[in-house]
Amino acid sequence: MPGAGHRGAAWARWLGTGLLGLFLLPVSLSLEVSVGKAATIYAVNGTEILLPCTFTSCFGFENLRFWWSYNSSDTFKILIDGIVKNEKSDPKVKLKDDDRITLEGSVKEKMNNISILLRNLEFSDTGKYTCHVKNPKENYLQHQATIFLQVVDKLEEVDNTVTLIILAVVGGVIGLLIFILLVKKFIAFIIKKTQEKKKECLVSSSGNDNTENGLHGSKAEEKAPTKV
Repeated sequence: MPGAGHRGAAWARWLGTGLLGLFLLPVSLSLEVSVGKAATIYAVNGTEILLPCTFTSCFGFENLRFWWSYNSSDTFKILIDGIVKNEKSDPKVKLKDDDRITLEGSVKEKMNNISILLRNLEFSDTGKYTCHVKNPKENYLQHQATIFLQVVDKLEEVDNTVTLIILAVVGGVIGLLIFILLVKKFIAFIIKKTQEKKKECLVSSSGNDNTENGLHGSKAEEKAPTKV
């Protein structure tokens, strides 16, 4: 039965691929590199900016290599290249392309920080900055994260006037609704109390009339008939 044989071989290949994927998955996901939540950061020309980068590893690391690269429309270069010997050693710089760059990294408190400080910014510094990490303990797999730097003449102030107006209007509407509900409950309470007083007054008045007029069912004593 050649059909059964082919199906068996196919299942074997799928099983082998699946097992290999399960084996490699923890390795591929163990080392993570982060440059923060902001995809783009802005800095004023002539100032300095910190380009953040941290990494984590579930397997630990030894002789971990890291480097920063810069990429623009017409330029690509390695800015800084370094190594972290182990989890108790601070990062060390082996190669640096620009004297304006300073490594601000540290492994203190398990931060695994390999951020760099770029001073005396120029407009030409605008571009993509990528933090690369490679850990020998994890089959030399390379992980990276990229952040875009935009050097500007001045930072624009964000106008929050519209937002404040919207918040004020919404807050006013909510306050008005709450006030209306309170007034409505107060009026309902007054009406209820007024109705209860009217009922008490009617009951009391009805009892008094029956007594005075000597009607049936009243508490007035019946007079004996006059004897002839």
